[in-house]
Amino acid sequence: MSAQPKPIYEPEITRPRHVFCAVEHEHRNLLVAQDVCAGRFTQIGITFELGTKPDWFTPVIDGDREWRIEWSKFYYGLDLAWAFTETGEQKFLVAWEDLVGSWIRQVPPDYDVSDVIGRRIQNWIYAWQEFVAAPHFVAFRPGFEQLLVTSLEQQIQHLRHHLSPERNHRTLELYALFIASLALPGIGSADLLEFAMEELHKNLQCDVRADGVHREHSTHYHMLVLRSFVAARENARRFGLKFPGSYDSTLEQACEFAVHCHRPDGQIPALSDSDTGNYSSVLRLAATLLNRPDFLYAATGGMEGLPPSRRFVSFPEAGYYVQRSGWGDRQTPFNQERYLIFDCGALGDGGHGHYDLLNIEVSAGGLPLIVDPGRYTYAEQTPNLRHWFKGTAAHNTVCVDGLDQVPYRPGKPKCPLPEARFIERCSAPRLDMLCGVARSPSYEVVHTRRIFFIAGEYWIIHDRLRGDTPHRFDLRFHLSDGAWENTVVTLGGRQASVLAPGVALLFNSAAVPTIEPGWVAPKYGTKRPAPVVSVAVENRESIDFITAVVPLESHEAAPEFRVCFDRGDGSDAISAQLSGVGQSRAATDHLIWSSSITAHEAGPFHCRASSVWWRTFGDENLSELIACNVQELRWKETGKREYLHSGNPSEWLSWEHGLAARCGGRE
Repeated sequence: MSAQPKPIYEPEITRPRHVFCAVEHEHRNLLVAQDVCAGRFTQIGITFELGTKPDWFTPVIDGDREWRIEWSKFYYGLDLAWAFTETGEQKFLVAWEDLVGSWIRQVPPDYDVSDVIGRRIQNWIYAWQEFVAAPHFVAFRPGFEQLLVTSLEQQIQHLRHHLSPERNHRTLELYALFIASLALPGIGSADLLEFAMEELHKNLQCDVRADGVHREHSTHYHMLVLRSFVAARENARRFGLKFPGSYDSTLEQACEFAVHCHRPDGQIPALSDSDTGNYSSVLRLAATLLNRPDFLYAATGGMEGLPPSRRFVSFPEAGYYVQRSGWGDRQTPFNQERYLIFDCGALGDGGHGHYDLLNIEVSAGGLPLIVDPGRYTYAEQTPNLRHWFKGTAAHNTVCVDGLDQVPYRPGKPKCPLPEARFIERCSAPRLDMLCGVARSPSYEVVHTRRIFFIAGEYWIIHDRLRGDTPHRFDLRFHLSDGAWENTVVTLGGRQASVLAPGVALLFNSAAVPTIEPGWVAPKYGTKRPAPVVSVAVENRESIDFITAVVPLESHEAAPEFRVCFDRGDGSDAISAQLSGVGQSRAATDHLIWSSSITAHEAGPFHCRASSVWWRTFGDENLSELIACNVQELRWKETGKREYLHSGNPSEWLSWEHGLAARCGGRE
């Protein structure tokens, strides 16, 4: 197949103006560059030896569409350009000339799908500008740059008329046109720059929801498109251009989600077709562009800037809710803080949504503890690992009868979708409670998950499942790949537990955990074995799973965990007790909760609230108490009221030994 382009430009050399590249720091790998010089290419974890003047339609890669797509984007050209700049070795320049030239001569400019063409346009321009700026550069071989410019012209013309209609592909394609119009102002039509800027602005407004989350609800694709929008803003600044004012305000909202979804270890959770990854460079640049010192603080792990003001953050349109113990601005280092993200939203637009309603990720002590396994692949070959990674059982939620929350299909579901509804959040100084409900068209069971983040130290999770017929309920927690050889199940007394590096999972006595083999995919095409904690019960119409998730140092023992379901007054109140908590591990925590405001006995107090937590020490002296949705707090012994509100309840009340009660939230 041949696609020799006809010359469009005059013979004089055309060189690109230098544009900002947001990904160049990710492509400075000498080993990659040396492999490419040897004709060896590794994409999505698979290596082929194809030479530097390959057959771009070689049957060797037939059937591996995803591999060819990645190969055709030419990211390795950036590694070649960097290696040439660093070493001055001509082989890196020659390899790029050979690869680009062979592609131009063999592949029609309209052969690939639009987003691949967009990536290739960007990467050719990025590599080209780095080669010619290198101190050792003299010249390309005669005619090469003219060949390159002509091919870029043809690809740009095709791309403009075949843009994806929406979502992340359109963003990447428009950004490629924007970069091309800046780097090569004589290329394409006269209005290319104006068109690209106008459409990028529209795309940003359309694809980022009011809460700042990208409409696909994928942490990975959110960061990819955000990187393009931030880089577009930086390139506009460098070239003296301005987007409309609403561009910056929407960009700022999208950066807010980026700040809060990053875990304390600097990685993003792999939610809804995601890889993990660190995007601190995006936040650092956004901090400068938008004058946000809190973005800089998050980007630098607390080394620069000012800490964000919020630890408990909600993104209600997308359905993401974040709990964080702090920002490293107190006693705990930044990367050691506790963190949980709760997914209580609809499947995102497009085909990226996983079947993961009420899913969570948890990290603490610098480690990912409970993780979303990620995406791994888009391929559907047997065994269908695309289905495994997308399915409900591959997420940290409850699987009913072994079914997905919606029947599997490769793209976006065509049948009725599962529904998640967020019920409430109650945030007090040392207690945050989240509650959401999920319903699936695959079964009649209603799943309610309530998450308590206690004292910034640990979590208690209540999964309430109610059905009309007998079912199999399987509560699942996916641990990190580093936990595989060091995860043990212990049974004894009133407590079943799983001990893994950095965490103890403690279960109520009705549940017996087992360990299954699973996978974690930190990046596309790479999977690692990892343990899955499964707590399954058979032939039940309803079930309540109560789980304590307690981060631990390697030398620490797990707390003792007790749960009581029936206190004899006909209410649905549940109480839990953990002994051996707090910094000294000498405290005992008590938690009582119910689905509505109920009278509870809380140590020396009578309390009317939906939930109450209090901490005692060895002699049962009460040190502190927090209640959510509270109407009354009074002493049992004297009847003296610390608080009374006959109207709407206060969102929270906090009492500390020796201090008067104080309230927050609604009044």
